[in-house]
Order: sequence, then structure tokens, then C-alpha cells
Amino acid sequence: MRRTVVALAVLVGQMLLGHAMLAGPARAGDGPAQADGSAARVALIGVSGLHWNDLTPSDTPNLWELAEASAIGSLSIRTIGNVTCPYDGWLTVSAGTRSAAGYGCGAAPAPEVQGAGAVIPGYRYLIDVAGQRNAGTLGESLKAAGQCSIAIGAGAALALADRQGAVQRYHASPLQVTTGDLGQCRMIAMDVDDLIRPYLAGDRLPKVPDQLGPAERREALRLADAKAGALLSILPADTTVLLAGLSDHGSVPHLRVAALREPASATGSAASAGSGTRGRALGAASTRREDISILPDLTSTVLTRLGVAVPSTVVGVPMQVGDHGATFDELRRADSTAQAIRSVKGVYFTVVAVLQVVFYLVAFLLLRRRKGLSPIRLAAVALAALPVSSYLVNLLPWSSLPQLVGGVLGWAALVTALAFGGPWRRRPLGPLAVVAGVTALTLAGDLLTGTTLQLNSVMGYSADVGARYFGLGNIPFALLATGTLLATTVIAHRWPGKVGLAAIVLLGGFAMVLGGSGMGSDFGGVIAFVPGIAVTALILTGKRVSLVKLGAFCVAGGVIVMAFAWINYLRPPDEQTHLGRFVGQVLTGEAFDVILRKLQAMLATLLSPNLMPIVIAAVAFLVYAILRPEQASAGVVPAAFEHSPALRAGLIGTLVSGVVGMLVNDSGAAVLSMALALAVPLLLATGIGALRRERESVPGVGEQLAGVAK
Repeated sequence: MRRTVVALAVLVGQMLLGHAMLAGPARAGDGPAQADGSAARVALIGVSGLHWNDLTPSDTPNLWELAEASAIGSLSIRTIGNVTCPYDGWLTVSAGTRSAAGYGCGAAPAPEVQGAGAVIPGYRYLIDVAGQRNAGTLGESLKAAGQCSIAIGAGAALALADRQGAVQRYHASPLQVTTGDLGQCRMIAMDVDDLIRPYLAGDRLPKVPDQLGPAERREALRLADAKAGALLSILPADTTVLLAGLSDHGSVPHLRVAALREPASATGSAASAGSGTRGRALGAASTRREDISILPDLTSTVLTRLGVAVPSTVVGVPMQVGDHGATFDELRRADSTAQAIRSVKGVYFTVVAVLQVVFYLVAFLLLRRRKGLSPIRLAAVALAALPVSSYLVNLLPWSSLPQLVGGVLGWAALVTALAFGGPWRRRPLGPLAVVAGVTALTLAGDLLTGTTLQLNSVMGYSADVGARYFGLGNIPFALLATGTLLATTVIAHRWPGKVGLAAIVLLGGFAMVLGGSGMGSDFGGVIAFVPGIAVTALILTGKRVSLVKLGAFCVAGGVIVMAFAWINYLRPPDEQTHLGRFVGQVLTGEAFDVILRKLQAMLATLLSPNLMPIVIAAVAFLVYAILRPEQASAGVVPAAFEHSPALRAGLIGTLVSGVVGMLVNDSGAAVLSMALALAVPLLLATGIGALRRERESVPGVGEQLAGVAK
């Protein structure tokens, strides 16, 4: 309580000082924006740990008033690790690209005051040891453009330091700053660390989701609000204000606060501040979401607003005020939805893995005894319908975990019913065609309509994790490639020869372009999709597939995706996806670090208890069923291949895409496991259908078949 009283006293004192100065002579820099269209000045207020649930009129009146007058959105703060500490958050603003100090995960180091400025101690470590070659980009750009900057607090000093770690002007507290000081510089940054400081133990974030209780967090919020209010009360009226929740506060990532308030009009009226952006959505082209931006976007926004050229190494783009409105409640729900997906994702994959392993075990035991063909076929199709159902559930709104789980199961039941509900059910390939076709069409349609189904889905991605915000994720790629190859082999089965071959090449190529172009922006998917299509086509034409040819197909996939990336790189920076930015990283020598991080992530998936059991069980069953068909599967797998040689080609192509995709994507084993989770159950369903059809066509075998199906 005493800390709160002191903070409020500080706030009152600062407000009185600010009002006294406002009553004095005209201030330097007051008035409208610059003649070149850039802002007169920009103030970045970073409140580490702040999310939308924190803002209330009673606990955070200053931040509430600021946000109400601003365009608002969610800030995805992912840097290098799973969670972002204040140090890495401010360092990312400094670099304009995702960055990490490489040790600890706490607050930024306290700068050493030198005259009016300061120096970050041990700054060369970031560049020489931690490999953060872009550290200091923001400060260096401002200095090169002749722009004065003021840093208030350690994190702000880190953000505005140049390549040598020098800060032009530094103050440890807003108490040391006057309106006259602020009027002399066009860039102001302040680190509000009162909310995050109680969470830091040993200069690290705690390994629990929430270390503070509600009452303790409210007190920390009041202190942070008081400090932010102290600066807001003395900012010149022509200041564009950015509010950002720059870090996580525990072991679970969240979406944080992003707000942009335009300056007051030329009259200087406080009531007019933010009138052009008030209540509108704030996003960025980097995410292709009208209400989501990322940390590097702050760097680009600051430089763009000040009329300073944005270096090519900055991966962020200027934040954009959207055409639609946004509310605090909507942004709170966005984080709540992301947390719901996070809480169920691990359980979902565990359930899928268990179901897959149990299915193969039960199928093995029953098929060896020549029993249960019909139930196994039904279970196989239902199991294969689960992945696409995790996307279809987002066609309808849901607000709770029971609704999410019920929706996924409902869609799986609907797809399964469709697979067995028409005349195609009598054909061995009928259920496969339905499930594979629905999977491919769902994901292709999602790519064509802005990927609303993959965002916040258990087999897609969520903004709080920050791995992807649009386009084709790695697991969706595996399902799109598998669904496309299996569905097109059904066409090749029905119309063998040139028509079937053309369907595989053209439809497969179309899906590949969707995934690799600006719609999907999937780098590794193209490299894996090309050999899958080529191998399927070669086998269909009776030609031999060699390791040399397979390697050539992979190289061809790499050439194609680099062509996509180069075309994207030629677009303006704010229209580039990560494909185009990767070309820039190749040219600047940063690509090796990106590739190394992805390789490490891929290798880590090989130990996943949720993914590898699917791979091991599916591959073991498939290999044994092929080598010992009568012992393992009552001849089901050979029956499927005998019924449709095209299916054999499609399955081999799927395996090729899955293995290559596992090696070139950071999701690693997830790619192969999901390809197998869709393909192998559908293969068994087809084999059972072929076996039943074959036995039904033989006179006098009906009674035997009935016994097998029991």
C-alpha cells in the first residue's frame, strides 16, 4: 500500500509540473505533424507483461484513457524462445528482428550514465558473442538521420542504443524529465517495469503461469499506471503515442497490448487526441491480420512515423489502422481463445496418438483372426476424419473447451457419415475419396479465403505462439499434400492413362502453388510436395524411381520455392512474407542462424511422445502388412494395392512428401506423423472394401465373408 501511495504522489507531482510548464511559453515542437507527413514526435511506452485483461478504469485510469483514444490490437511478442522476457522484448525493438540476449531471461541491464546520455554495459557481448548482429539498428538509424532521442528506463535505453551501446539522452525516471526536454527530441521511449519487476526472481521469469495473486498484480498495475501517467501528462500535444506490452510475465505466452494514439489536432486540444484512430483495429501486414502485430513492427512504425528510412534488416512493417473497429472485450477474447487452444493442444495430440496406436494394435489382432472387417473399416475412416475436423470446427463460433471438443467430434462424425452415406460407400475407394477430398478442399479453400480456419486451431497455429499468423502451417501442409495425392490417385484409378496422370500433376501442382505462393507462404512444403507429386507420376507411368531422381526432385522443389521467395522479395518490404524476407537474410548473411534454429527445432520433435508413436506404429504396421500380408492384415493391404495400383503410387508419393517434409520443416516428425495418420487408416479402409468386394463376387463365399465381418 505504501508503494502505491508513493507512486500516486509521484504522479500528482508530475502532473502539477506538467501543467505548470503547459501554462508557460509555447513549447518547442508543439503543433501539427511535420510538413513531409511524418509525425512531429513519437513516444513508445513499453509496459512489460501488460495484457488486455489488466486494463480497467479503476486500477489503470491513465492506460485506460490512452487505450480508449487509440487504435487497438493484439501484440504477439514471440522472439526466440517460447516466452519473451523484458530484455529480449526491448532488444527485439532495438534490432527490428526477433532477438535474444542468449543468457538469463530478465530485465534489461541498467545503463551507466555518461553526461546527458548513457552506455549499456557489456553491449558488445550481444553482437560478438550472442550473435545479435542487428542490435542497435533503431538507435543507429535515428542517429544517422540526425534525430534526437530520449530513453527513460533501462529497457528504453537498450532499445535506443546505437551499435556501440551509446544512448543519446537518458533518464532513469520520468521524474527527471521536463516537457522542455521532451520538446527537443522527436523520439521518446520509456520502460515501465513496475508490473514485471515483482515477477522476476534471480533476474529470470518464473516457471509458473502466474506468480502473483490478483491483489498483488493490481497493486503492481497501479504503480505501472502511475509511471505511465507521469509521462503522458507532460508529453507535447503533437506526440504519436505507442503503448506496447513488451514481454511475458510467466511460463505461458500471451497476446499483449498494442495501442496507437494519434496526436492532438493543430489546436492542441486533448479531446481531439486520437480522434482519427479511436476504437479502430490496429494490425500489420507482417501478420496479414487487421488486429495483430509483432514486436519488430514497433521498430518499423517508429522509424516510418519519424520519416527515417527503415533498414532492410528490419523484418517488421509499419502498423496499420484498420477499417473496422475493435473493442477491449474482443481482444480479451482473442487471448482467451489462444489460451484455450494451448490448453487442449497437447491433450488432443496425445489422444490422437493413443487412438492411432490402439487402432493398429486392435486391427492387427482382429485381422489376424479374420474378424471385424466392418468395424475396423468404420474406425479407420473415423480416425482419418479427425484431422480435418480440427479445422472445420472454426466454421462456427465456439467460446469454451466443451464446445471446441464437441465441435471437433461432431464434424468427424459428419465427415464419416458422408463417407459411408452415398453410393460411393460400395466402392473400395469411396470413403477414401470423401475423406481425402474433404481434407484437401478444406485446406485449399482456407488458403483462398485468408486462412481463418487454421488460426487458433488445435492442428494449426495461434498468434500467442508466434510461429505463423497466416498461410499454410506445417501440419496443414502434411494434410493438404496427403489429401491431394490420395484424392488425385482416385481420379487416376477411375481414368487411368493421360487423364489420371494429368490430374495428379495439375491438381497436385495447383495445391503446391497455393502452399508456396503468397497465399500459403510455406517454404519447406514446396520442397517436399514436388518430389511427392513426381514420384507418384513416375510410378503410375511404370518408370523406376532412383535416389538420383529423388534428389533431383528435391532440388527442383528448392528451386521452385526460391523462385517464389525471389518474386516475393521484389515486392515492397511491407508486402513481403517470410519467404521474401528469407531472401534478404540470405543476402545479409543472417539465413544461417534461421536455418540452424529450424534444424534444432526439427531434431527436437524426434523425441516427441505425441508424434513419434504415430510414426512408429503406422510404419511398423504398414511394413509388416506388406511383408507378411496374410499374418498381419488378412491380405488387406495387398488387396488395396491390387485393386488400385494408382493408390500404391499415391501412398508412396505421400511417404516421400512426409519424409522430405519432416527433414526440411522445423515441425519435423509432426509432418510425417500427420501424413501417416491420414493415409494409413484410409489405405486399410480401402483394402477391406476391396477384400469384401472380391469375396462378394465369388459364388458361395457370402457366408464366409459374413463370419469375417463379425
